[in-house]
Amino acid sequence: MINFVRKERYGMKDLENIVSILRAPGGCPWDMEQTHASLRRGLMEESCEVIEAINEESPGHLKEELGDVLLQVVFHADIEKDAGRFDLEDVADGICKKLIFRHPHVFGDVTVSGTDEVLSNWEDLKREEKSQQTYTDTLNAVAKSLPALWRAEKVQKKAKKAGFDWPDAQGAVDKLSEELSELREAMAQGTNVEEELGDLLFAAVNVSRFVHADPEETLNAATEKFISRFAKVEELARAQGQDMAQMSLTELDKLWEAVKRT
Repeated sequence: MINFVRKERYGMKDLENIVSILRAPGGCPWDMEQTHASLRRGLMEESCEVIEAINEESPGHLKEELGDVLLQVVFHADIEKDAGRFDLEDVADGICKKLIFRHPHVFGDVTVSGTDEVLSNWEDLKREEKSQQTYTDTLNAVAKSLPALWRAEKVQKKAKKAGFDWPDAQGAVDKLSEELSELREAMAQGTNVEEELGDLLFAAVNVSRFVHADPEETLNAATEKFISRFAKVEELARAQGQDMAQMSLTELDKLWEAVKRT
């Protein structure tokens, strides 16, 4: 039996202690086997669930999901503590120092006019902090593990800092049309299809940036709309006594158009 005292209310130190107990000899076999690599997907999934709770505007759900993310942070830190490289206190120390360094208008004598200048200074300080010497360095620093749409958007924003951007949305839309034509040509020739499709998606993200639409949220909204319309098409098909899988594409398209008109 482990030496553990149950409480009415627990805090951060308790969470650290619980994770340590779970990972120690005599703890949980599953927890003892975990590594940074094995936990990667869990961290991403938990982060996505936090976003879902925010979208739901549910404080209770948000509290729960933030706890799951916090567990991930403590778990990773405990692995490093056992390895003798750093612990949770070092993690806290690092982020505190980063926040102080990147907010000289709060913790120093720098004066700013508003949010835009704060963000501009933040990027300058970030480049200094990470010893980024060129604009390309800033593009390469964007995490490859980000969802592809967000990564593309972030890279484009970094490129804009170097003046490499369209003057307005029309240029981005024209580029989208150009990339669509190149994709059609590639498909006709049977070559470079994936490359041209990637260029088209990248151009679409550029358009979303100009119209101030989050590309990830925009695509998710489109997916939700598709699911909703699909459900109505299936409902209409069933009302006609038919199975969608047995209907022709022409028949399904007629139902789809009918749903779009409602």
